[in-house]
Amino acid sequence: MTEGVAALDAYDLRFPTSRERDGSDAMSPAPDYSAAYAVLRTDTGDEGTGLAFTMGRGNEVQVAAIEALAPLVVGLGVDQVLDDLGGFTARLAGDGQLRWLGPSKGVIQMAVAAVVNAVWDLAARRAGAPLWRLLADRPPEDVVALVDFRYLRDALTPPEALDILERARDGRAERERRLLADGYPAYTSGPGWLGYDDAKLVRLCGEAVAAGFRMVKVKVGANLEDDRRRLRLARDAVGPDVAIAVDANQAWGVEEAIRWTRELSAYGPYWIEEPTSPDDVLGHAAIRAGVRPVRVATGEHVQNAVVFKQLLQAGAVDVVQIDACRVAGITENVAVLLLAAKFGVPVCPHAGGVGLCEMVQHLAMFDYLAVSGSWDGRMVEYIDHLHEHFETPVRILDGRYRAPLEPGGGGRILPASVAAYRYPDGPVWTPAPVGTEELAR
Repeated sequence: MTEGVAALDAYDLRFPTSRERDGSDAMSPAPDYSAAYAVLRTDTGDEGTGLAFTMGRGNEVQVAAIEALAPLVVGLGVDQVLDDLGGFTARLAGDGQLRWLGPSKGVIQMAVAAVVNAVWDLAARRAGAPLWRLLADRPPEDVVALVDFRYLRDALTPPEALDILERARDGRAERERRLLADGYPAYTSGPGWLGYDDAKLVRLCGEAVAAGFRMVKVKVGANLEDDRRRLRLARDAVGPDVAIAVDANQAWGVEEAIRWTRELSAYGPYWIEEPTSPDDVLGHAAIRAGVRPVRVATGEHVQNAVVFKQLLQAGAVDVVQIDACRVAGITENVAVLLLAAKFGVPVCPHAGGVGLCEMVQHLAMFDYLAVSGSWDGRMVEYIDHLHEHFETPVRILDGRYRAPLEPGGGGRILPASVAAYRYPDGPVWTPAPVGTEELAR
């Protein structure tokens, strides 16, 4: 009998990070980091897991979106799915009924990412390999076959993608040796949440430098005078040789972004992240021209490879920031990595959240080994929140991600944490702690 997909289950998991203002920024002052957690089960008992990351309220909508994909997945043969991951992703993202809710954007696209990542997790577990190695060991022709080029051919053709991957074969063994020995460069956003007081900002900046990080990120965008003060304190705490990135989380319009970034330029920001709407390609281009030499970085809320393509074609970004749980998951992120390599723009993945560090490290390592072949100007974001809830939590040493060796994609949450943080009936939420709802009153 052919093995099939028996079930696709989704869980509403929420973590009360708003109590300490962890994750706070100009647009989300009191988030409760949350996961719409997808578990794909086969009829032989194997499982693959993925998730969509949200900020709390509305996570039930994301769960419903994952459940809406179940009829397209349950009943498929497992080999049918794993043998054509590009086709599987394209069918989910392009479903003729669900795509009317997008297409390729919003909660449906994030649901697709959760399910696609669950399938990749299953594939890696079956191969007995970490996802980064499963991807990097894939023949270049098979990597190209993952990409839906329909809307990308004007910027990247299949022969160009194949050439990028073929060229990256040179030196691959030495790069893997370096990756395993040294780890992948990281930076930390932990010190800079907007809701932290000055003393905590200074203390955490000092701890970050002592831990080996060569860049910290500080949230900005709510009040200019506060931003100036906090950046001055951060600069004093890290010294002149550690970079500081700033992140506005889409708080500004185009002209305001240019003016505000210029005001902060005295503190030497390495980049300004998400200065405006993630959909405003021309706005990003104008901001980039207006704030040089400060770099412009964006991507964590970019919804699909088409928008990344346009940002690159327009010369609108200096740094591409992918997210493991955005676009159509691992599969479409491969297309974004190839686009960035074609245009020569470094990729610095967004992480943090719930499980994003655990998952996106695999994509960065795949990029280093098999796509760009470089980690110059590249770093993966890191925050020290919620890793204890994962089966294979990230390992950071001397400010670098240590390559995971365990099979899978990194996003599997411990059963005890699933039980404890289920919303609204998990014991963490009954009775409800001080969280977003109370802080909003």
